Amino acid sequence: MSNRQTRVFPGRFSSLAAICEFTTEAAHAAGLDTRATYAVQMAVDEACSNIIEHAYEGKETGDIEYSYEITPDSLVITLSDQGQKFDPTHASEPDLSAELRDRTRGGLGIYFIRKLMDRVEYRYSQDCGNILKLVKRRETSS
Repeated sequence: MSNRQTRVFPGRFSSLAAICEFTTEAAHAAGLDTRATYAVQMAVDEACSNIIEHAYEGKETGDIEYSYEITPDSLVITLSDQGQKFDPTHASEPDLSAELRDRTRGGLGIYFIRKLMDRVEYRYSQDCGNILKLVKRRETSS
């Protein structure tokens, strides 16, 4: 298997199972352990759900381009979409100490993505749209 793979998925919730399968293949190819694989699956699922719900407003009108690259020490996943511009790296941290009834709706998904992944980067360009890069380092035994 190549160190780089790219697939395009329809930007709809029914694509999430296929996206999860592709994520699992990527994690296994990168040599991630079970815990790291699960973290990557959760982060990608949340990111893609946000793209579908917020960038495309659930209208099923766009695609999600999903690329991964296996580097010597990590798995690098890049998700691109042509939906509404949104930079998740600037989202404020949720107040986890507040009572549930006092919390604002939303924001936990981005919080979880940040906690599950080792690095999260975002950029926007007129040509490529929203580009979200998620990095998970492979644990090495010392």
